[in-house]
Amino acid sequence: MKKRRLAFFAACLLIAFSFGACEELLNDCETCRYNVYVDGVFSYSELEGEYCGADLIAKKAAPDVTVGNTVTKFECD
Repeated sequence: MKKRRLAFFAACLLIAFSFGACEELLNDCETCRYNVYVDGVFSYSELEGEYCGADLIAKKAAPDVTVGNTVTKFECD
């Protein structure tokens, strides 16, 4: 009986720590912007701001947008 309680407590503790680690990743914030390059040369930036959590992860994972000789990249400091 004591072994079951100890195993249950250990499992609950492990779950609690795993949620805390995930939360730290989701609260991570960075200052980012969309940079526009024309013919490989920086042209201008737009929509600079602080992006956090799932929004930051999604924007970093998105591919660059290329239209003709213009490339738009999401870049962070």
